[in-house]
Amino acid sequence: MRRSVSSCQRGSPTYLKLVQLCCIYLFLLNFGVWLFGISNGFRQGWSNVKLDLEVLSLVQMITWGVNSLATESARKHGHEYFPKVLRVWWVSSFIFSTLTLVSIILSMSSDKAEMIWFFNGELWVEIFSVPGLFFLGIIVALLRGGRTSFERRIDEDDEILHEPLLTPNVVEQSELGFEEKEEEGEEGITATTTTPYAKASIWSLATISWINPLLQVGSQKPLELIDLPKLLYEDSTEATYKRFQQNWEGLKRKLDDDAASQQQTPSISLALAKSFWRLGIVNAMFAFANVMSSYVGPYLIDDFVEYLGGRRRFAHEGIVLVSIFFVAKLVENLAQRQWYLGAQWLGLKLKAALTAVVYCKALRLSSQSRQSHSSGEIINYMSVDVERLSEFTWYIHYLWILPLQVFLALAILYKFVGMAWIAALVAACFAFMINIPLEKTQEKYQDKVMEAKDSRMKVMSECLHNMRVLKLQAWEKRYLTKIEEIRQGEYGWLVKNSIIAALQSYVFWLTPVLISVATFSTCVLFGIPLTAGRILSAIATLRVLQMSMGVVPEFITLIAQSKVSLDRLWKFLQEEELPKDAVIHVPKDQNQGIAIKIEGGQFSWDPSITPETLNMINLEVKVGTRVAVCGTVGSGKSSLLSCILGEIPKLAGTVQVSGTMAYVAQSAWIQSGKVEDNIRLGARMNRAHYDAVLEACALNKDLQLLAFGDQTEIGERGLNLSGGQKQRIQLARALYQDSDIYLLDDPFSAVDAHTGSHLFRECILGMLASKTVVYVTHQMEFLPVADLILVLDKGVIVQAGKYDELLQAGTNFNTLVIAHNEALDQHTEAATEASFLHNPEIDLLEAAVTGVEASSDDDVMRNHHHHQNGVDKMGKQLQKQISNKTTLTQMGLQKQSSKKENDSHGDAMRRQLIEEEEREKGDVNFNVYWSYITSVNSGTYMALAILCQTCFIILQIGSNFWMAWASPSTEGDTPKFSNTTLIWVYACLSFGSSLFIAVRSILICLSGIFIAQKYFLDMIRCIFRAPMSFFDSTPTGRILNRASLDQSVLDSEMSYAFGWTIMSFLQLVGTVALMSQVSLVVPFVFLPGAIACFWMQRYYMKSAREVARVMGVEKAPILNHYSETIAGAVTIRSFVQQEQFMAMNIHLFDNYSRPCFANIGLVEWIMFRMEFLCNLIFSLLMVLVLLLPDGVVSPSLSGLAVTYGLNLNEILSWVIWNLCTLQTKIISVERIQQYTHIASEAPWVIEENHPPATWPSHGTIELQNLQIRYNPHSPLVLHGITCTFHGGKRIGVVGRTGSGKSTLIQAMFRIVEPTRGRIIVDGLDVATIGLHDLRSRLSIIPQDPTLFEGTMRSNLDPHHEHTDIEVWEALDKCQLGSIMRAKEEKLDANVGENGENWSAGQRQLVCLSRALLKRTRILILDEATASVDSVTDNIIQRTLRTEFKDCTVITIAHRIPTIIDGDRVLVLSDGMVAEYDVPARLLENKNSQFAKLVTEYTMRSMNGATF
Repeated sequence: MRRSVSSCQRGSPTYLKLVQLCCIYLFLLNFGVWLFGISNGFRQGWSNVKLDLEVLSLVQMITWGVNSLATESARKHGHEYFPKVLRVWWVSSFIFSTLTLVSIILSMSSDKAEMIWFFNGELWVEIFSVPGLFFLGIIVALLRGGRTSFERRIDEDDEILHEPLLTPNVVEQSELGFEEKEEEGEEGITATTTTPYAKASIWSLATISWINPLLQVGSQKPLELIDLPKLLYEDSTEATYKRFQQNWEGLKRKLDDDAASQQQTPSISLALAKSFWRLGIVNAMFAFANVMSSYVGPYLIDDFVEYLGGRRRFAHEGIVLVSIFFVAKLVENLAQRQWYLGAQWLGLKLKAALTAVVYCKALRLSSQSRQSHSSGEIINYMSVDVERLSEFTWYIHYLWILPLQVFLALAILYKFVGMAWIAALVAACFAFMINIPLEKTQEKYQDKVMEAKDSRMKVMSECLHNMRVLKLQAWEKRYLTKIEEIRQGEYGWLVKNSIIAALQSYVFWLTPVLISVATFSTCVLFGIPLTAGRILSAIATLRVLQMSMGVVPEFITLIAQSKVSLDRLWKFLQEEELPKDAVIHVPKDQNQGIAIKIEGGQFSWDPSITPETLNMINLEVKVGTRVAVCGTVGSGKSSLLSCILGEIPKLAGTVQVSGTMAYVAQSAWIQSGKVEDNIRLGARMNRAHYDAVLEACALNKDLQLLAFGDQTEIGERGLNLSGGQKQRIQLARALYQDSDIYLLDDPFSAVDAHTGSHLFRECILGMLASKTVVYVTHQMEFLPVADLILVLDKGVIVQAGKYDELLQAGTNFNTLVIAHNEALDQHTEAATEASFLHNPEIDLLEAAVTGVEASSDDDVMRNHHHHQNGVDKMGKQLQKQISNKTTLTQMGLQKQSSKKENDSHGDAMRRQLIEEEEREKGDVNFNVYWSYITSVNSGTYMALAILCQTCFIILQIGSNFWMAWASPSTEGDTPKFSNTTLIWVYACLSFGSSLFIAVRSILICLSGIFIAQKYFLDMIRCIFRAPMSFFDSTPTGRILNRASLDQSVLDSEMSYAFGWTIMSFLQLVGTVALMSQVSLVVPFVFLPGAIACFWMQRYYMKSAREVARVMGVEKAPILNHYSETIAGAVTIRSFVQQEQFMAMNIHLFDNYSRPCFANIGLVEWIMFRMEFLCNLIFSLLMVLVLLLPDGVVSPSLSGLAVTYGLNLNEILSWVIWNLCTLQTKIISVERIQQYTHIASEAPWVIEENHPPATWPSHGTIELQNLQIRYNPHSPLVLHGITCTFHGGKRIGVVGRTGSGKSTLIQAMFRIVEPTRGRIIVDGLDVATIGLHDLRSRLSIIPQDPTLFEGTMRSNLDPHHEHTDIEVWEALDKCQLGSIMRAKEEKLDANVGENGENWSAGQRQLVCLSRALLKRTRILILDEATASVDSVTDNIIQRTLRTEFKDCTVITIAHRIPTIIDGDRVLVLSDGMVAEYDVPARLLENKNSQFAKLVTEYTMRSMNGATF
């Protein structure tokens, strides 16, 4: 889609505002210099005024005023470039100012008197001018070529036009059907409203007033996403991603072109720098202004103390000093707010770009790369590593700020203590040297922490995705223990990492102590006089330095973490991608009638292993033909489809495809979302075509049963759908795309015979009649209609041809047909026992069956033609009966639906399965804070930490008070104590305070880890104890979000948030207490300010708290989308939907960015106002000190109060900042606590009611009025089932797709608890015993075969209860022994994530092997052989009859031969018992549903050509 543009297109408004801001800033700077000179002339006489400086300032003031007007004119008229005269002026001004600054610095060393004059005058003017001139002259005029933020309109045909990533379909209807629509909020703010930040005036930007409308809405109601305005396009995820991607690709091309750097790879950090350097430089300018202004106060403290001591240099000197203090603090506040806002904004952009990059990379990973990165690891890259890098932008400027601050501190120290500054430098270097080994150690530990976190997330993700299997097998405890063991290892590294962090904190809190003690000791040693003014200036300087040093431990930690994260992301981005030339796409007009062509193809999932997966593949498929692929389990059928898709690594040969492709995977991939959205997959709605697809895929009846029809929310991975429903939705998705080529991987195995026939007839032979179709199948009845049949064996196409040709050729294909016919034999045997031959219609059918079974290859073909007419006649009659039955069923459903609507549940029943994420509203409950603090040792650690911090504050203030009180106020005054005593007492107090800091740091760090560990264990244990309904209605992304992001907050941030909040509050109390020594009026001055701050904080928190919660809620869909995309990457690529899914990822992150940016603005809003209020209080304090009569308070103590007052704004803002951070971070605790109170399922073990060791001894199962619903607000799925499964019998359970077969099995395992009724096994009500006691005594082979990452041995026998001999015996009986012996690792052969390196048939055989090893009296097979061929199925059935001959075997199957020889058959229909009897008796009644199912299956199986 082309973005509409007018004659001039708006670019970045922030950039233009910065240009205007610089011009106004330089105007005000020169105006201030000129005004100061004029006032100085009136005060001291005009002889002292430098006329040249005044004229120059006046000219510059006028010129910059004109500049401001000119830039405003350019903005109003939408000029693409600033006028040339402005650009020339900006460049020349920068050069002139830089040369002037250099000349002043050089002249300082030659003329000391002149140096002092310049130091107080022109030097500072030039220092403050250069940053603004650098921005205008270098960045705007030269690097940007003088461009404004407007772009000329470009023709639609012009290729330069920037197109958005979203395609037309994506913009109008996203990947899951979302449409860009206006969401209305309150007070005129809507979701489509652009953030007020984009249009804010300079005043609004400076005071952060642009956030006021949001605060007003937040004060009236809890904020929602719709209340948060959108960001500008240039700030969106799409724009930042494209910018980074262009720079990343540019670096790769540059390295590719450079012969000397062939072995090098591009740097992520360099690509990030190239992408966001402009924002970084602007941010650095504000940081520079903040640092420079922060040292004005310490520099002037000595002058203020001297003034209080009686020195007067000019009139109104005190008021001038107070004014300078106030202006300096105001500039510091303004600059710091813009610095912090810009740094966080930069971090959010970086996070957006890298999140999109990681997502895009995950979509392009090759099969080998994908095996080395689990979905949990990839999610960790996004949720942890990218988060760490974005946090680093907070501190990135400290790389140069810390050296600059040290330089400024040393310069001020040199002014007041002379050469003693060298001692300060040595002490600082010593402290930094101590930290180097600590930093290296921490980096090592951090690497280990991330490795452990990856392992934990990998196992957690796997368990959450397969929780149903864990519960069915009673394996929760084992895998819970596995996660806890991994976490224990992570916990160990976290403890070590925390100890190192505590030591670093101690070192850097010790640094100012070392510097001050070393400095003052050197002064005493060399006889440098120490007055109160000099000492206080030094202390004030060191306090400013200490405030910055306070972030150094976290800064160093973050450097280590960021380096580890950068390395991990870099390695991931270097992983091999799917080759773009794996498949050659031929245009339709050049394909010469060939849709698919493979020549000399050799393919292998692992190129290092021989033999290849596919070998000697030569295939040519004409346009519009139907190709069937068959073969035994593991023969390479699915791999053949993968080679056409380009998914399997190609070793040799070529693959050519002409036209678009659609793919239906063997294991259905379903997204969370509506049924309609899953089918459309982002395509436009074509109602007629959509309805035809629903009809062809037999979905209409299923949709009638769903509460919201096709608008019903599907659970994650289709958890609330049956296997057949998932497969048909997947097939409908392919049909709706209307592609040219269809690749179908065994789509009929999960549905019953009737539905399978319908799908084949309506889909393959109907809607896809003119398409090219390649379908894999084990059902031989679908082969005769194929134009070409491929028979695979061991990765080679051993036979190819039409059905008749292959029958005559014999060998492999004939083996499959004979196995199929053997299965049909069982129909005849059962029919004979039931005297079914007396029915003339069935007689004809049996004759047809017998003909097929008895014939050799030629006989089969003859009988096929001979019985064709009879079969057609019989088929019409059966179809008529089925049609009548369907009509009656639909009428019954309508009545039943009508009845349900009048049920007492009413509309409350009509609720979606997937509910909105639970989110608290209003204030965070105090119990959340209290439970966190007291969760370990009843809060003892935190109490001790508070005590240590209090002692630290007392000793720190005491040491400074001692120096101010004991030192002479001015030179010449008699000192109270000797210099030696002065330094010794100061050193003892200072080093004593540092020891308390060390203890406090260790207590805070370790208590945080202990608490985090307890919360994690409570959460994970509660999750594993949750009922299956919790996992059905909760997307995995929500759970993983808490286990990764929220848990990371508890691991490494939560305790620090508490610690810093307590520390800053105690610091504030100490500062106010000290300032109160000057006058008791101080608390009364401070009290109104504190009340105002408290009120603002309450007003702010109403919005900030809800915004933080929205951030947490909007983060989970990103994780869930990541997880689903990784699982369905093959399907996404086959439909060429990468851009569509990328667009959805961008859309989700944009939704997350909105609360993030609002949160940034809210924090800076309150910080600016509180610091400004503190500046006013501080200025009032200084005026109060000036008004006090001489002698009332010592100048030294007054100076100490001012010294601490200099940091009052920082301390108070620090308190509020930490309090707000705590209230934001505590939401992670709140969210984890939500998952420690999940309603638990029944106990795993009930100690007082263990079943007997031999239970069940007979295996008799009684179902008494069994009623089941999945959750309280869903309709009944089973309606009062009553029947008995006698022990040792083989029970078949059949019914249409969605009739309740799988639900019945889940009820037996108590995956869902009965709403009413009972299940009694051998006289014992299963509801009275523990879940593990029940589930461990039953065996099941589930519908979806699931393997866990590890070895084959661990998958077969996770508890190590069997010998290798027993394991091999089970494998041999399931036809896997030979396959495993061919593996080099034998039983230790690797099983990848979700068992993806094994075919679906092989996975089902592994599940069967598990059952053979378990050997229980009751075995349940839920479509256990749906994905295996007839040969393997027959062998498995014989194995089951032999190995479980004395067991109760309950079989759910769509293959009638699987259950036809059973003792009884249960026929379910719409959740009710339709029939339950001996198969022979049911077959006697031609109107029975079972007889019709048998007939349908036999008709279809006997002769596929009838289609």
